[in-house]
Amino acid sequence: MKGNVSTTFCTMQTITALIIDDEEPARNLIKSYLAGHDEIKLLGECRDGYEGFRMIQELRPDLIFLDVQMPKLTGFELLEILDVPPAVIFTTAFDEFAIKAFEMNAVDYLLKPFSQARFDAALQKAAIKIGAKSETENDAIARLVKTVSEKDAFLERIVVRSNNRIHIIPVDQIVYFEAEDDYVMIYTRDRKYLKQLTMKYLEEHLDPQDFVRIHRSAIVRVDEVEKLEHYAHDNYIAIMKNGAKLRVSDTGYRKLKEVLKF
Repeated sequence: MKGNVSTTFCTMQTITALIIDDEEPARNLIKSYLAGHDEIKLLGECRDGYEGFRMIQELRPDLIFLDVQMPKLTGFELLEILDVPPAVIFTTAFDEFAIKAFEMNAVDYLLKPFSQARFDAALQKAAIKIGAKSETENDAIARLVKTVSEKDAFLERIVVRSNNRIHIIPVDQIVYFEAEDDYVMIYTRDRKYLKQLTMKYLEEHLDPQDFVRIHRSAIVRVDEVEKLEHYAHDNYIAIMKNGAKLRVSDTGYRKLKEVLKF
């Protein structure tokens, strides 16, 4: 069967690939399935998302075989911080994101354990997409990242890339968020980080008992608010424990009063 499948690819361009999976047996299985595919050039294998990020930036593969649940950095968090994500075939034991992945036009989503035939079919799809060099591929991956992060559970951490370094910020360490054009500045107790996010997304995915949008340009952690200061007519300023002063809209003031119960 391997020979037959390779024949269908013989006229295709060489596709460079990386395997990113924290489980050695899973990596070995993919390598064994690739043995009959001369058109795939395996550039390497990575044991976690950090190593995957470094190798993707360095080697620029056409395709990655990507696990979802990995220590340190999940597969989706890895995609989120890449400038130009390659084509992705997910290889995972978790089926909870499968439907959304297909809806968002992922190359494929292989649920472990998967067969050689299922793997070969995924490669066929990847070859077609990569060969077509679709201009919308990166948009599709971006939509996938957005969709798979839209879970019922509230955000527990935010991953930020800064100067090729990856920072994982626990949400309970964040003091406030402030809008910066198409980005959001994230302020922790000791530093700040810039990330491409929307205030609307944060408002919908942060626990409303912990975070309140006090203005169109600011979301604060409630227990980091030192006091509200009246400054003109019915206008208020939120004084944060770190000394920051943030404008509070009428709607934001009502939300704060409700959460703080005053």
